[in-house]
Amino acid sequence: MICFCFLLSTYLLIKINYIYIFKMAKTKDQVKAARKNRVSKNKTENAGLKQTKNWYPVSDSKRRITRKCKTPRGTKLRSDITPGTVLVLLAGRFRGRRVIFLNQLKSGLLLVTGPYKLNGVPLKRVNQAYVIPTKTQVNLAKIAGVEKINDEFFKKVPIKRTELGEVIMPTSDEEKRKRITDERKTAQNNIDTEVSKAVGATPYLKDYLKNRFALKNGQKIHTMVI
Repeated sequence: MICFCFLLSTYLLIKINYIYIFKMAKTKDQVKAARKNRVSKNKTENAGLKQTKNWYPVSDSKRRITRKCKTPRGTKLRSDITPGTVLVLLAGRFRGRRVIFLNQLKSGLLLVTGPYKLNGVPLKRVNQAYVIPTKTQVNLAKIAGVEKINDEFFKKVPIKRTELGEVIMPTSDEEKRKRITDERKTAQNNIDTEVSKAVGATPYLKDYLKNRFALKNGQKIHTMVI
């Protein structure tokens, strides 16, 4: 059966070529001209195809990319995120936690808080790509101290290292607490006191912020109203 199919296919190919060349052109010159036209036609049809280069650089040296735009544009805030919106964090240490959006920083990151006493989320920066905005809104007036907080506020404290470059980990609780500056503690307390007042004004909002967001079997996030 396989041999019969193979013979049939070859016979059909020969017949097609015979019809194309010998029926259309009778003389030898016409046969040669027909073959040339066929080859040139195939070349013109294949010329438009993308030719990929199967070549990769040998060295793994990093190239320094120069930015064409010297003044980069600030990231646009999503229309469904406004000050006081409750957000669900999707990544990081506090993923699944509900937080309150306060302000957008110059870098484009979102300034959020738990508050810390309710769910343990401190003042932190979050990328708006890793956030789900909910329809829950908190009535926040102008909180004193939020405008002063910028990207420099979140600079890390320099870590102690040995001569070999190994990190010296803090052993006691006092050394761990020193890594959090007094400026950060006061800002956290001042903002959280005013935010917690607004949270306490709306019923059941404290329990809502305390509970972690999670999906069960069969639930689809794009069909839910959160």
